[in-house]
Amino acid sequence: MNKIGFCVFALCLAACSNEQQDRKPAQPAAQEAPALERTPSTPDARVFFITPEDGATVTSPVAVEFGMDGMAVVPAGDTAPASGHHHILIDTGLPDLDLPVPNDDRHVHFGDGSSATQLTLPPGEHTLQLLFADHLHIPHEPPVYSERITITVE
Repeated sequence: MNKIGFCVFALCLAACSNEQQDRKPAQPAAQEAPALERTPSTPDARVFFITPEDGATVTSPVAVEFGMDGMAVVPAGDTAPASGHHHILIDTGLPDLDLPVPNDDRHVHFGDGSSATQLTLPPGEHTLQLLFADHLHIPHEPPVYSERITITVE
């Protein structure tokens, strides 16, 4: 077989191989999760830390107090308009804002409607951020979150 014949043979073999791969049963398309409805926030909504201040050196347990302007703080499950409850994010960034806030050591829920807590943190530098969410723990649209602060625990 000459070079041209070999090349034609190789191309036919490759085409047949690709054709057989194309005949494999099609995998079902991945279905997207349905979008969760997000409740609206108010234009003037603002969540913030009252204590501790950014850059503070503190001891554990850390007294944390947080505030809200422009919306009502209510327990989880309360569907009152322009309302929600707090979540503290510890040493992590914002979660997916289209989904309920995770519930773990880094995402602390205040579904009881409280605005203060005591956090037990190990010595070292930590970041804290507040995220306000609706009755189903889903961030509002647009989302309402604080600046991230850094504290040092002695």
